[in-house]
Amino acid sequence: MKIKILPDALADLDRGREFYSGQAEELGEYFLDSLFSDIDSLLLYAGVHRKIFDFHRLLSKRFPYAIYYLIDGDVCVVYRVLDCRQKPQKTKNALK
Repeated sequence: MKIKILPDALADLDRGREFYSGQAEELGEYFLDSLFSDIDSLLLYAGVHRKIFDFHRLLSKRFPYAIYYLIDGDVCVVYRVLDCRQKPQKTKNALK
């Protein structure tokens, strides 16, 4: 299986890194390392996660973020990486 990360998901990761960089030194880089580690786990576990808004949702282990993805043949496509602390309607709109 391969993993493809769409531009919207990369932009989400960059916004999260910027936010956490402002909270503490090196926290932004730790955020990226943690989220990319979670995304890498999809090589083994893609498809086992619960579906929310028609996407599989992987919850990050260390940060309040969710990785929304779909499986297209042998490719796991990451659509968005969203903060779980926002209103559900905002998440639903971001996934359209």
